[in-house]
Amino acid sequence: MPDFDLSPLESRVLGCLLEKQLSTPDVYPLSMNGLLNACNQSSNREPVLSLVESDVREAVDALIARGLAEHWPGRVLKVAHTAKPTWNLSVQEGALLGELLLRGPQTPGELRTNTRRMYAFPDLDEVEGCLAVLMEAEPPLVVRLARVPGAREARVAHLLSGPVEAGGAVPPAPNAAPARAGRIEQLEADLSSLREELAELRREFEAFKAQF
Repeated sequence: MPDFDLSPLESRVLGCLLEKQLSTPDVYPLSMNGLLNACNQSSNREPVLSLVESDVREAVDALIARGLAEHWPGRVLKVAHTAKPTWNLSVQEGALLGELLLRGPQTPGELRTNTRRMYAFPDLDEVEGCLAVLMEAEPPLVVRLARVPGAREARVAHLLSGPVEAGGAVPPAPNAAPARAGRIEQLEADLSSLREELAELRREFEAFKAQF
């Protein structure tokens, strides 16, 4: 069983591989250049990074040593993750884990919105059910953090980089507004996510055209 002590770069690379397998299966496994672009993209990433290829290669080698990634030989060397068979992840669980790796602690509502490019959860009940599976895994893959005072929901964090302290997680913004304001906030988050997805699809299409 792989150990859970991923560096920030290893977490970013693994998150990108989980994401791209679901969001752009036609170009998965990823070439090293494709993986570098995925790691450095500005949408759906927290924090936004500016890596070079040697950074990504080092992280890939570390993930391979941990049993979480593998090379796919061919005309162009490609990389795939092995997290799903290693941890027996469903598509839904892989989407949630990938999102937590890419953007850090989030509420179930945020996860439902932010995973749409990978999997469209029909409701929060399915999100909570999949999170429960990840929490009850042996060893656990995610944890629910203590709710920050003033926040509507507790956030969830992955455990692949070791134990998480609630105080070290980015706290959700306090919100004492009525339910109507909460619905508006959710709609704004949905719109922002759709804009990010459209921008990312455009970038990937341009990168695809550049290969010919």
